[in-house]
Amino acid sequence: MPRQPVYEQVIDDVIRSIQSGTLQPGDKLPSIAELGEQYRASATPIRLALRILDERGWIEVHQGKGSFVAAEPPA
Repeated sequence: MPRQPVYEQVIDDVIRSIQSGTLQPGDKLPSIAELGEQYRASATPIRLALRILDERGWIEVHQGKGSFVAAEPPA
C-alpha cells in the first residue's frame, strides 16, 4: 500500500483531533514550521493541508496570527 501523502496525513490528524475533542474551537494550531518539523516535511504540503482544512471549514487561517480551529467545525 503506498504511503499517504503528507498533506493528507496532516488533514486526517487535525480532523481526528477536532472530532476527539483534543482540539477545541478557537484553539491555535502549531505553526507551519512546527508542523513541518513534526511531519518531517517542507512548508509546501503543510500549507496545502491548512488551505484545504480552511476551505472545508475545519479551521480558520488568519494572516500573521496563525491557524485556529473553526468556531463551528463540520460534524
